[in-house]
Amino acid sequence: MAEVKLLGFWYSPFTHRVKWALKIKGVKYEYIEEDRANKSSLLLQSNPVYKKVPVLIHNGKPICESMVILEYIDETFEGPSILPKDPYDRAIARFWAKFLDDKVTAVPNIFLRKGEEQEKAKEKVCEMFKVLDNELKHKKFFVGDKFGFADIAANLVAFWLGVFEDASGVILVTSEKFPNFCKWRGEYINCSQIKESLPPRDELLAYYRAPSKAAAASTSAPK
Repeated sequence: MAEVKLLGFWYSPFTHRVKWALKIKGVKYEYIEEDRANKSSLLLQSNPVYKKVPVLIHNGKPICESMVILEYIDETFEGPSILPKDPYDRAIARFWAKFLDDKVTAVPNIFLRKGEEQEKAKEKVCEMFKVLDNELKHKKFFVGDKFGFADIAANLVAFWLGVFEDASGVILVTSEKFPNFCKWRGEYINCSQIKESLPPRDELLAYYRAPSKAAAASTSAPK
């Protein structure tokens, strides 16, 4: 039987990307919570380049970076596909996953800024939300009606964004400005594949209200 371990932080959206992929595939694994201030020797040995979570260890072999891990899980384990079977749909899923992976880490930093600097950052990020809102028009998920690869890549803006907004009092997204995005987010949070696996919102809110931890989401995984 394959030995699967996941090293992560409970509050990290990048860790949860991997958790959800393993859940979709039905893979049993051992979860190891890392201490950000005192990283384990296993983590440092498994990811000597970035020294960050998440890290998946499969039969003693480590795989790093959340999006790389998602593809590895999809290719390695039996179960429902995370990437679409159709080559064109698979390419579209990879395109939006790359777009999201490149853009979403700028979001948490907005809540650390003040005044004019924050306003400029908000304008830039809102351009991303305009693109997403347009893409999600008449769509349940990024590729058809099935929750998949690109949606998992979007988990920071799907769930963690609302926590950041509540923790800071700074609102980026409303249904008036981004109706299609907000409809997708509602479908996302209630999706059967992940609904029971979402981290406790009240605990995340308490965590991100601590000023010294507000940037944790943007530094939990390498880019």
